[in-house]
Amino acid sequence: MIIAVLGVAVLGGLLGLDRTAAGQFMVSQPIVAGPLTGWILGDASAGFVIGAVLELIWLLDVPVGSFVPANATVGAVSATGIAVLGMPGGATLPVIGFSVLLTAAIGPLTMGADSLVRTGNSKLIEKAVSSTVGDRARAISRAHLSGLVVFFLKSFVLCVVIVPAGVAAVLLLFDRLPGTVHRALALFVKLLPIAGAALVARKLSIKEFDRFVLMGFVIAAVFGLLIPVPSLIVVLFAVTAGWIGARYSEHRA
Repeated sequence: MIIAVLGVAVLGGLLGLDRTAAGQFMVSQPIVAGPLTGWILGDASAGFVIGAVLELIWLLDVPVGSFVPANATVGAVSATGIAVLGMPGGATLPVIGFSVLLTAAIGPLTMGADSLVRTGNSKLIEKAVSSTVGDRARAISRAHLSGLVVFFLKSFVLCVVIVPAGVAAVLLLFDRLPGTVHRALALFVKLLPIAGAALVARKLSIKEFDRFVLMGFVIAAVFGLLIPVPSLIVVLFAVTAGWIGARYSEHRA
């Protein structure tokens, strides 16, 4: 268990770098981070469900400028780790819902950690710029490398704290919850994609979004009839098509 938690934390730290510190290849997005974490732990399907629903919820919360959203990467990695490690036989929908709620509750903690690290990171570059002219290039390089280490440790420490606490909550509390709560948690997971789609539609140009999301839904539904796929895939494809279409229309305008 300890090795698995440390492995999840290392993965969370590495994927967390992709958010703003390095790369930005989008592997830090929940739709990638969740399945990858689940695959490493032996339950990729649980990671996919968690990543898909969280992607819709946090799709447009981008850490640009001074805006500090909840850390979706830590949330997806931690929720997947909690669900899979808390139920080794295979994470069920109620456990997945329980894990998502736990990680959503610590959203303010991840935002505070991100803000703290950003403040410290800005001080690193200020110190490097104020160094002597001859040593400035080396000082800036050290500041960049130090920033990468700090951003990695931020996500690593968050996962080290959140995952064991969440697993303990699953082991100690989940089975004691009544059956009605279990059924409610399963329904919660099934309805999350609808809530996510509504959030995306609200934040985007509704007129353009509606047109493209309808096209995406029709295409996904046709393929769904030809090749059996989960309904969640159809919804995710439709919303993604709506988002891409709306962005494309805005850029052309």
